[in-house]
Amino acid sequence: MNQILDRRSIRRTTVAASRASLETLEAEARRRGISLSALMAEAIDEKASKLHASRRPRFGVARSTDGRSAAEVASEPVAHPLS
Repeated sequence: MNQILDRRSIRRTTVAASRASLETLEAEARRRGISLSALMAEAIDEKASKLHASRRPRFGVARSTDGRSAAEVASEPVAHPLS
């Protein structure tokens, strides 16, 4: 982890995982000379960054050549329905 973290920005939690997965992570932490907690925090940060990047709003200008709307061709809803 290359970031300096403010203690107030860290949240502690309990994680449930299979014994085999934890043993693999413990072995990797030992190999790298870091704590299991540091390795898990690194993995969580990487996953969160990937999720954030994949969900970043993307804006563009386009023109339909077949007359279909974005809502008709999008794999996810374009907007949430009004409640």
